[in-house]
Amino acid sequence: MSRSVLKVILGLLMRVLYRPVVEGVEHIPGDGPVIVAGNHVTFVDSLFLSLVVERQVYFIGKDEYVTGKGLKGRLMAWFFTTCGMIPVDRDGGHGGVAALMTGRRVLEEGRIFGIYPEGTRSPDGRLYRGRTGVARLALMTGAPVVPFAMVGTDKVQPGGSGMLRIAPVTIRFGRPLEFARYEGMDRDRYVLRAVTDEVMSEVMRLGGQEYVDMYATKAKAA
Repeated sequence: MSRSVLKVILGLLMRVLYRPVVEGVEHIPGDGPVIVAGNHVTFVDSLFLSLVVERQVYFIGKDEYVTGKGLKGRLMAWFFTTCGMIPVDRDGGHGGVAALMTGRRVLEEGRIFGIYPEGTRSPDGRLYRGRTGVARLALMTGAPVVPFAMVGTDKVQPGGSGMLRIAPVTIRFGRPLEFARYEGMDRDRYVLRAVTDEVMSEVMRLGGQEYVDMYATKAKAA
């Protein structure tokens, strides 16, 4: 009930303030496990994604978002978990494995799992090389991958600032990508790279971003 109420309220505000253009959402299957994979330019991407997809989308978030103290901390925890965030400690040595296993569990329960293959927000608005977690999940679970692209959310929250601005937003979904031809090959690094690159190619086509064949984390460090 709380999710439905929150989605109605936030969805109304979003339509009034941002009037987002949503294209291809019909490509998301109405039931069964689905991976939605897209670009990540700012913090509000997950919020827009959750509001435009009818089914609940689950995604990984930093556990610090739900561990705050006092009333503010409890409200933040309620908000993020209601929006579909599953808190995971990604800073530890096993953070990547925990995130992968969490995604696998969500998909095996027949739900939608949202993932940003770049692994972090783009530091400059360009699209960076995808990490192979999305491929591992697709091959381990057999779930189709629906690529998507967020266009304009970087203007809503420029530089990741706390203040949101009014700007046009477009969210495009592509046709589901199936990888049954690679069944049983989820440990083959060449297959994982090929699957990931196919997903990222579709994300690039949908969003029109310049592609950089480098991990975003390395670009940030540089």
